[in-house]
Amino acid sequence: MAEQSHPHRGNRRVVVTGVGLVTCLGIGTEPTWSGLLAGKSGIAPIELFDAKAFSCRFAGEVKNFDPSKFIEQKEIKKLGRFMMFAIAAADEALAASGLKIDAGNAESVGVYIGSGIGGFEVIEREHSKLLAGGPSKISPFFIPATIVNLASGQVSIRTGAKGPNSAVATACTTGAHAVGDSFKIIQRGDADAMICGGAEAAITPLSVGGFAALRALSTRNDEPQRASRPWDKDRDGFVIGEGAGILMLEELEFAKARGANILAEIIGYGMSGDAFHMTAPSEDGDGPFRMMRAAIRDAGIEPSEVDYLNAHATSTFLGDKIETTAMKRAFGDHAYKLAISSTKSMTGHLLGGAGGLEAGIAVLAIRDQIAPPTINHETPDPACDLDYVPNVARPMKINVAMSNSFGFGGTNGGLIFRKYDE
Repeated sequence: MAEQSHPHRGNRRVVVTGVGLVTCLGIGTEPTWSGLLAGKSGIAPIELFDAKAFSCRFAGEVKNFDPSKFIEQKEIKKLGRFMMFAIAAADEALAASGLKIDAGNAESVGVYIGSGIGGFEVIEREHSKLLAGGPSKISPFFIPATIVNLASGQVSIRTGAKGPNSAVATACTTGAHAVGDSFKIIQRGDADAMICGGAEAAITPLSVGGFAALRALSTRNDEPQRASRPWDKDRDGFVIGEGAGILMLEELEFAKARGANILAEIIGYGMSGDAFHMTAPSEDGDGPFRMMRAAIRDAGIEPSEVDYLNAHATSTFLGDKIETTAMKRAFGDHAYKLAISSTKSMTGHLLGGAGGLEAGIAVLAIRDQIAPPTINHETPDPACDLDYVPNVARPMKINVAMSNSFGFGGTNGGLIFRKYDE
């Protein structure tokens, strides 16, 4: 077990050995990554349900997703869509890492996958069956297909990982918290490897209708691909997306012992609470600022050492402006030298899956030494005056990359990765 084989607890180095992504740009890490670097939008009219009565009629749907490519046919009916995305992304991350889970290491490998909402489409479907035909029509798989921690549970069952098994549901910070918590689990010696991240499948009538009722969604129905436009003066709300982002984290010596390909090292994790408002941050960006400061301190680096930042920036008018303010507070003059992008301009906002996806993107940016762009940045907002890598990917030296995530309830999480150096 991890505790016995590594007596030096608390200061263990943790590395990323695999990334698995499922997004509207593609099913798989490389299709998603190549789409991002090409500045391609995956946003399109909604096909999962009839959206013609809705004020927002487009989203970042995962197209042509065939769960039978990842899951046995008889098991599919037992799973919520978010679990299927988690399984597909976890399979890819684990395969990329080259780790074989067996009797000798199973207790040292854990799973920590979160979701902001869980099986929303299952809840809607089964509630309709209840209303139409009574309680006898409810599926026996309703509860286990719905609850958030069953993504971790299913991945554990399928892979044989018997180490720490948990889940988190912290709105749009979920994926970041899952990765950060997993980093700390390995760092303190309670596991040697963690399959971690977030997954979401909330493109449903009730979800889209609810976010629209909040007036949080863009209504640019005539130009879906131009609707998500972080920091642009003409932004009018976020675009909901779906999918998953899963990372394989391992203790450094555990990874090196089997000759793993190390993509990056995770060095910092910060958390904070706004204690302000249920859906909006304070205008001074205090919560996000304190989270970034905490992550930088945890990493043991100077703010000026961060080269690239994958921002939370969802394309809401207030949120983008406040994150800009928070970054200026956290980085000082260096904020103007940072390469910052919001890949939500292309994938939409994966809610509980966003933090896992964007952590993976930060790792890939380090791997390939290129910053993905913020597309649709056409008319700069004077209140948002940093370098947002507008419209075109930028090859550049990236030694340290950060990813920001903020969620309803004022919950914030940030992750810092560094190019691996022995």
